[in-house]
Amino acid sequence: MNPHQDATSGHEHDHNDQEVNHWSEAWWKHHGTHQPHSFWTKYVFSQDHKMISKQFLITAIVMGVVAMSLSTFFRLQLGFPGQSFKILEFFLGKWAPDGVMSPDFYLSAITIHGTIMVFFVLTGGLSGTFSNLLIPLQVGARDMASGFLNMLSYWFFLVSSIIMLLSLFVEGGAASSGWTVYPPLSALPQAISGSGLGMTLWLVSMVLFIVSALLGGINYVTTVFNLRTAGMTMWRLPLTVWSFTVTAILGILSFPVLVGCMLLLIFDRGLGTSFYLSDIYMGGQALHYSGGSPILFQHLFWFLGHPEVYIVLLPALGLTSEVISTNARKPIFGYKAMVYSILCIGFLSFIVWGHHMFITGMSPFLGSVFVFTTLLIAIPSAVKVFAYLATLWKANIQLTPAMLCAIGVVSFFISGGITGLILANSALDINLHDTYFVVAHFHIVMGSSAIFGMFAGVYHWFPKMFGKMMNRKLGYAHFWLTIISVYGVFFPMHLIGLSGVPRRYYNNESFAIFDQLNGVNAVISLFAFLGAIAQFIFIFNFFYSIFRGKKATQNPWKSTTLEWTTPVEAYHGNWTGAIPEVHRWPYDYGKPNGKEEDFIPQTLPLEEGEVDAGGH
Repeated sequence: MNPHQDATSGHEHDHNDQEVNHWSEAWWKHHGTHQPHSFWTKYVFSQDHKMISKQFLITAIVMGVVAMSLSTFFRLQLGFPGQSFKILEFFLGKWAPDGVMSPDFYLSAITIHGTIMVFFVLTGGLSGTFSNLLIPLQVGARDMASGFLNMLSYWFFLVSSIIMLLSLFVEGGAASSGWTVYPPLSALPQAISGSGLGMTLWLVSMVLFIVSALLGGINYVTTVFNLRTAGMTMWRLPLTVWSFTVTAILGILSFPVLVGCMLLLIFDRGLGTSFYLSDIYMGGQALHYSGGSPILFQHLFWFLGHPEVYIVLLPALGLTSEVISTNARKPIFGYKAMVYSILCIGFLSFIVWGHHMFITGMSPFLGSVFVFTTLLIAIPSAVKVFAYLATLWKANIQLTPAMLCAIGVVSFFISGGITGLILANSALDINLHDTYFVVAHFHIVMGSSAIFGMFAGVYHWFPKMFGKMMNRKLGYAHFWLTIISVYGVFFPMHLIGLSGVPRRYYNNESFAIFDQLNGVNAVISLFAFLGAIAQFIFIFNFFYSIFRGKKATQNPWKSTTLEWTTPVEAYHGNWTGAIPEVHRWPYDYGKPNGKEEDFIPQTLPLEEGEVDAGGH
């Protein structure tokens, strides 16, 4: 019998508390008092959700450094085309003869940079870290539903990460068809140098990554629906858990489509099929392929690709909700509206993928349908923005590094969302597609919002992960340098995109009309280098604080949610003894109850005549 079964089988308050305590204590006696002592079972093959969250985070940081390094390399080429840089020759060898990056490596660099950031940092790193860390702690569970599957999820993620990095070192180079790997470049091994073994490794890596995501997603959903503690109804869940749950459901429904998409691509590459290929000529000779369509690939890829945007964004917005409410010392504004907006975003994300394909020749009527659904998804997104602004209005704001990063998320979500309304219009998108305007848009609304949400989460929950505090001054320096560099990179990028500068071009020497924009590209590159330097401040702060940081107290931010009721010293099983019972919603801040503290933990029973603000 599951130790949580009676506590979580119903959503009402008639739980049998004695049985809950009995089974939670039995679990603790069986598991919690037998902590793993082997280095391998505690740190490597761990089944403790907190250790697995750290493994995801540190792996994502390593992958992020690789992606950031690649971006600085190709920004050198874009900002100062044709100039020799010894640092490129040192790091890239034959791919940068005489210090000038080769066009082949440039294509590989933008492909692997995009792949790593979208999937390995902002999907695996963000969800893998914070879904693992917070779901059991915030719903009141000893661990994930399956610790073994949770461990496998990380190991599939690690192996896929290693294979993706190895693809950079194979003969011919890594995949070179962009992170979207459109055919025919990705389907013909002989097309370009990066279409060979590097592309094959990309596909293998992505399939393993999807296995990891599915194992994790199934675990997250099962834990939320089945292992909540007594009193933890769905309407008492923190917005973080709502976000992680909907994100997991999106992944479970959309990632298998990408597996099918990749499988057909593998068949085209190795078995001579023609799912995506038709009427291909190479060297003036017709190849045998016929009957396929690269548009089929785009439909399958973007059916995952747009839910993927919210698989990245929703966890960041969930973390932002928690951080803003805690540091504003106010209840989150419109809790139920925020929940419904998360659900609406999740549903609508499946019916907007066609806006990536306005230039593929789709019928104007079908295009107008996707314009409508794309504009429609702006409504629940705007609900979240207004709720954040209302929470911040006249609040007693504590400007911690986490709070600054959370406010940065709101800023990016607004500024990036506005340009999204422009691209949602098919008539405008046809002109702006494949220009730097699109690059700027998605880097702000998805990339920067998500990475700042991740930063906010690390700063806020670092004491719970490692029992130490990160350095505030270094946190402030990291935030200000990063947000300045982000806007310094992507605001001018909108302008060169409006001028028609195409993305993914090695240089624009063939277009004399763009010569006057070379200075803008140089400025963009300089801000990119500033942003890269800022991330090393974060990395130093992170690892230094793990070993030399100030010891954290149990509840350093005076938060209301369950994770802050666990001991500072992490135990497998989270609570020593019975799991606490929940009596109220998670955002009781600034409540005038005659007490000195301006927060009421979820575990504190309602006073006589008090009504739960969550509607219970």
